[in-house]
Amino acid sequence: MDMPNIMPLETDKGCLCRTCLISSIRQKIEKMASQPIRQQLKLAKQYAHPSSFIEGLDYDMEEGFMVMTRWAHLKRGKCCGNHCRHCPYTAR
Repeated sequence: MDMPNIMPLETDKGCLCRTCLISSIRQKIEKMASQPIRQQLKLAKQYAHPSSFIEGLDYDMEEGFMVMTRWAHLKRGKCCGNHCRHCPYTAR
């Protein structure tokens, strides 16, 4: 499964294994939260493919359940109305 290409790949900045790459991308996504929502949606839309659901980026496993991340909600492009914990569309 391909990782979203949302940041430059710096080969001299440490490990590029799947786990470390997911961690780096997730940090970038979390920093992106301060940007206007339209800018976040524009970036996420490029990766809104149903087959590209990646554990650690799109969801976390908690007590046997898939918990959607902010990135997954951005890729969806709109609020689902379920009051999700990581929903970027509602002010908490």
